[in-house]
Amino acid sequence: MGQHTSKFYRSLYFQVLIAIAIGVGLGVFQPAWGEAMKPLGDGFVKLIRVMIGPIIFCTVAAGIAGMGDLNKLGRVGLKALLYFEVVTTAALVIGLAVVSWVRPGDGIHATAATLDTKAVEQYTSSNTHLTVTEFVLNVIPDTMAGAFARGEILQVLFVAVLFGLGLAQFPQGKPILDGLHSINQVLFHMVAMIMKAAPIGAFGAMAFTIGRYGVDTLLSLASLMLCFYLTAVLFVLVVLGGIARFHGFRVVKLIRYLSEEFLLVLGTSSSESALPRLMMKLEQLGCSKSVVGLVVPSGYSFNLDGTSIYLTIAAMFVAQATDTTLSAAQQFQLLLVLLLTSKGAAGVTGAGFITLAATLAAVGTVPVAGITLLLGVDRFMSEMRSLTNLAGNAVATIVVAKWENEFDASKAEAIQ
Repeated sequence: MGQHTSKFYRSLYFQVLIAIAIGVGLGVFQPAWGEAMKPLGDGFVKLIRVMIGPIIFCTVAAGIAGMGDLNKLGRVGLKALLYFEVVTTAALVIGLAVVSWVRPGDGIHATAATLDTKAVEQYTSSNTHLTVTEFVLNVIPDTMAGAFARGEILQVLFVAVLFGLGLAQFPQGKPILDGLHSINQVLFHMVAMIMKAAPIGAFGAMAFTIGRYGVDTLLSLASLMLCFYLTAVLFVLVVLGGIARFHGFRVVKLIRYLSEEFLLVLGTSSSESALPRLMMKLEQLGCSKSVVGLVVPSGYSFNLDGTSIYLTIAAMFVAQATDTTLSAAQQFQLLLVLLLTSKGAAGVTGAGFITLAATLAAVGTVPVAGITLLLGVDRFMSEMRSLTNLAGNAVATIVVAKWENEFDASKAEAIQ
């Protein structure tokens, strides 16, 4: 019994949970101290981001080179993108339906005179969002090293796919392939070392969030928060749960299996902080290296279910709060624009806000300055956004692996 208890205290799950609780306490009772803890959270996320580029490169390049059949690469990519498009569209529609029914923005009656437009200038300036052409060109890095230097997931993925294709056609490539596998093992050992600092990172990020924005902000916009959180939970349990059940696994079991990763995301408000471990654990669950390497990194750019729900709820909340009535045609137009702009949100700091500003500017019917209403609670909503994105990408990877017969069910049974 004593041994079991000591193991429990040593578990990352328990340590991060305690760190989050202490962070919340510090933020509530000593807000200034809480704000001062920001570097701890930022530092931990930076440590993890350092690892993301090399891990994606080694996993994807080794996966493609070891695939043999290069037609399969295109097939996996196409299936993944098709799945992403259908599920994120469903997320947008569900968000729109719930916010139109609950109407959390009614009664605020915000006007241009009461909105602080200066607070959102950094998000609404015209040069912060990309056109479709710029987005596509941005996937191609200026130099090979530049992809890693900038830390852009899609650029690293692009270089890794090219390298993997080249390696697959190189007859003497086996030593290089073995080398990539070995480097990947070293990288995952490095991640394991960094993860020991996860409780410190979670404590710092949570103390800063509560210290900076306070619990009062949450109470003032409680109906919006509740609307978004309930929609995200319903989406995970009903939509993702239905997809999972149809493919022979249960989303609740998957969440339990990835509980440490979810807790880490909750503490840091960043789904990127769990990316390396998510890839490792999905491989351990039975998904093939090549499918994990392609679906997870591209999902972090194109399969943002939580962000999609947030964008429709936030846009309609701003419309309701500013007493802007949108016709059915205008709501449909908003959905269409969001389908495009939500894909461009990848890898940009403050992506949710920038995308929302770009969407409202493009639609033209809802005042862009209205997003100032969301400034205080955006950080709290980003946690649920990231959690939903993580769940969506885990489900997507298993589904695509099953479609490709690249899922080892015996491994999954052993773990679950």
